Amino acid sequence: MPLQIHYNPELTPLRGRPDIFVFGSFDRGSSAHTAKAFMQHMSPARETGGLGFQTVTIDVPSDVWGLDLNFTDNADGSGGFIDNNLGLDYHLSIVPAVGGGRSLITAAPASVIRIVHIAVEMAPIAKVGGMGDVVTALGRAVLEEGHVVEAIIPKFDTINFGLVDDFHYASSFSFGGTEVKVWKGVVDDIPTTFLEPQNGIFWVGCIYGRNDDNSRFGFFVNAAMEYLKRMPEAVRPHVVHCHDWPTAPAAWADRGDMRVLFTIHNLSYGADLIGRAMQSSEVATTVSPTYASEISGSGCIAPYLHKLHGIRNGIDSEIWDPEGDPFLPVMYDHDRCTEGKAAARKKLRAQLKMADIDVPIVACVTRLVAQKGIHLIKHAAWRTVERGGQFVLLGSAPDSKVQGEFNALKEQLQRQYNDRVALVFQYDEPLSHLIYAASDMFLVPSMFEPCGLTQMIAMAYGSVPVVRRTGGLADTVFDVDHDAQRAADCGMAPNGYVFEATDTAGLDTALNRALAAWFEDRDGFRQLQSAIMRQDWSWHSPALDYIELYYKAMRA
Repeated sequence: MPLQIHYNPELTPLRGRPDIFVFGSFDRGSSAHTAKAFMQHMSPARETGGLGFQTVTIDVPSDVWGLDLNFTDNADGSGGFIDNNLGLDYHLSIVPAVGGGRSLITAAPASVIRIVHIAVEMAPIAKVGGMGDVVTALGRAVLEEGHVVEAIIPKFDTINFGLVDDFHYASSFSFGGTEVKVWKGVVDDIPTTFLEPQNGIFWVGCIYGRNDDNSRFGFFVNAAMEYLKRMPEAVRPHVVHCHDWPTAPAAWADRGDMRVLFTIHNLSYGADLIGRAMQSSEVATTVSPTYASEISGSGCIAPYLHKLHGIRNGIDSEIWDPEGDPFLPVMYDHDRCTEGKAAARKKLRAQLKMADIDVPIVACVTRLVAQKGIHLIKHAAWRTVERGGQFVLLGSAPDSKVQGEFNALKEQLQRQYNDRVALVFQYDEPLSHLIYAASDMFLVPSMFEPCGLTQMIAMAYGSVPVVRRTGGLADTVFDVDHDAQRAADCGMAPNGYVFEATDTAGLDTALNRALAAWFEDRDGFRQLQSAIMRQDWSWHSPALDYIELYYKAMRA
């Protein structure tokens, strides 16, 4: 079948190169892959009106269901400049066309990938941090692209099985000197297997926090891999996706022909296990491009840097959607942003006993730990009320000393600014939704942040982020005064206020500008709030990147 390919090098390393060649391989299945099956010279494309496109026609054999393409300016592909889609290759799939023949599409039944997530967190049933959100939301997004996705997690005694559809006992097997019961269910559309070792290691009332976490999770991972190996080959996963240090051992387990994609959510924990998983996995990711760069010099990462890809997380748009959020007094979209947020502010102020006055609300929803910039959160509370605004904090500290400091802060603020502050030291899901909708600005002053979800949720609700430039915050928030070009280079528009330093003076450079914009140009600020609601922070685009990496793992 002749296949015509069009390629525009304008935004690639090949911009301005006099000659461009395409080379690649034909996919005939994961075990029948032809390396560098063709290398052809491209020529200017007349069909596109001279807009810079290059074109070439390739003869595709009848048994091929996919192509993997790269572009270069060197005829033998061994040097010069190359565009390999940031290491992902360009993957095209071919399927039978309606009425005969074949056609090119983005996903083909013949190339359906079977993926299983092995994790110790999964929202909403076993969630401690952002990892649980990723497992569920990414899994569902890849499922919606036509692939087969499942999850395996421990059967913790803390799980609310009322949130699991069709939960039932399925089977059992012997492993590690004990019986392992296998339970099945569906979590947010994802078929999920729960492993319950009868030695009681997950009957302890918590997910983390015990001195034996390493051994408990190690047992779980090896039991999960044993379970997968016992599956018929026709349904066994192509790719095992394991997450952070708890399930890192899947990468070096006896896994037959299953491939492993390993995701680093936070390098601060379990570096030794992460390093071994980096060595053993076919492909690795972390949760934003900037965080990938920040950790690239780590001793457990650097030797395997060629495997690492930074893909930003998304937010679960089925949960975080102001247009369909049941926790809001008025649902709204970007066209009704001003009205919807006004109704949310009125309800929030009444609920938290704050004055219903015409001033901006600055909010922060976070765990009160050092990583999140707790000294800057304290400063922001004072700075906001001193400049005439209101401040709302939702979160708590696992460290009793830190919690005591915030208890004292609450008393001091309420003595001086009783109806302008509200500090709530617990996690309250409905209240968090209301805060995102009611706030005008949303504070994320993290010392480091692998990805961060709250700034993206805030923008989805029209709350303008005020963030420190680090990790995923740098990849998602572009300063309205200083980042126009950086935003344009990323195909984005400026959407918030950004600072660099880790001290209070640095924070003030961003927070003061945000407050001044609200007071001095209210119409412009409202337009910014509406505009940021149009930006897409869903899992759709990241899921497509992960699908390409699953293919890459299968080819390794």
